[in-house]
Amino acid sequence: MENSNQTNQSKKRKKTLNLEGQFMYDLGTCSKSNDLAGALSLYEKAISQNLRLNHNHLNTLLYLCSNSLHDLASKDSAIEKGFGIYERMIANNINPTEATITAVARLAAANGDGDFAFELVKSMGKYKIVPRLRTFDPALFAFCEKLEAEKAYEVEELMVSMGIHLEEPEFAVLLKVSSEVGREDKVYLYLHKVRNCTRCVSLVTGEIIESWFNKGLASEVGVSEWDENGIKDAMLKNGGGWHGQGWLGKGKWVVSKSNINLEGCCCSCGERLVCVDIDRAETEKFAESVASLATKREAKSDFRVFQEWLDNHSGYEAIVDGANVSLYQQNFADGGFSISQLEAVVKDLYDRSGKWPLVIMHNKRVSSLMDNPSNLKILEDWKNQGTLYTTPNGSNDDWYWLYAAVKLKCLLVTNDEMRDHIFELFGSNFFLKWKERHRVRFTFLKNNLRLLMPPSYSLVIQVRFSIAFRIIFIWHF
Repeated sequence: MENSNQTNQSKKRKKTLNLEGQFMYDLGTCSKSNDLAGALSLYEKAISQNLRLNHNHLNTLLYLCSNSLHDLASKDSAIEKGFGIYERMIANNINPTEATITAVARLAAANGDGDFAFELVKSMGKYKIVPRLRTFDPALFAFCEKLEAEKAYEVEELMVSMGIHLEEPEFAVLLKVSSEVGREDKVYLYLHKVRNCTRCVSLVTGEIIESWFNKGLASEVGVSEWDENGIKDAMLKNGGGWHGQGWLGKGKWVVSKSNINLEGCCCSCGERLVCVDIDRAETEKFAESVASLATKREAKSDFRVFQEWLDNHSGYEAIVDGANVSLYQQNFADGGFSISQLEAVVKDLYDRSGKWPLVIMHNKRVSSLMDNPSNLKILEDWKNQGTLYTTPNGSNDDWYWLYAAVKLKCLLVTNDEMRDHIFELFGSNFFLKWKERHRVRFTFLKNNLRLLMPPSYSLVIQVRFSIAFRIIFIWHF
């Protein structure tokens, strides 16, 4: 009965539509079912009836053409018809959109014409269109497939200059073409870029990397002399796991698959991996960014007082989000602000390092706790030993504990996932890397504290070097 009603409604709709409306309705139906032949038939009929076609109609047709390229039986026809539709669009002074350029660039790339696909992207400025990653991909992948490495590098340069962030598939094809044309400098560069943009690489990327290290050229490239102290300093500067100084030493690479134990040691070579941090430049930029945003949202004088205080008290190895610890699992009838949980965290951190951590709490929280004599004694002791900093009324203590942890390059004890809007301002890539390296989570099981320290190693491409070995660790699942 329901299907019958829908059919009747469809018939009524068709009766009330004019020719242009009917065309749009039928074209939409073809688009939903990915019916290129039906859409092209509608297009030819619309042309014969002199229907006015706009960019939405033409973009739908171009999308269907570009979406049919995987079908070898219809590929050539889709390319020919697609170019014809685009030429009519331009001839009728219908300005293309980003979707137009992307679809036609895909047609051009499928036709083996990476140059035209790239020219289309470069022409977008005159239409005041902003390209996206998908707009550049056809030209980039076409050049890489034809081993036109220099043209592929040119595409990447333009992407970077326009603020387009490449992802693993783009870096993988650049890595592959660089390997195949023997550009060892570019191979090193793109390995580093893959490392920055992804944790565990895909199987395809992993095979590309393995292919490079199995090549004879990989064993021949590299310098014979280097400064070991300089390499260590570079690895520290880069956050560990990568020195960035190019290929060191020469000799055949041993490519093998292995396991990593819980302590981060490779079961094949015995080398220990590290938990990779953001580099020094990123750390300084991160701290400056937090401070800048905090002074805009907090009372400037209050946060600057904290910055000055921190400059004079920079010996902390751990920062504690006091509210997050004290309110953990306190959502029950008699629950509240548990200073005993906070005290347990402070003591555990002191026992581990012999140094008191810095607990950051809002002034209102501290004031309410001081009404209890037993709490008062604990808080006064913390203040006397420099363990407690109270943020002023009206402040958001998130800014304070985050800034302190970043500025002092130390651990941060909190279960806060840091997904709020203030954390989104910092960008996901390096922020997630920083969080993995610095955040300490915690649990209380039957009032027993357990601190969950950062992982012993990071799942990113890492390099180890000794006089005897050149080793690179790559993960893919």
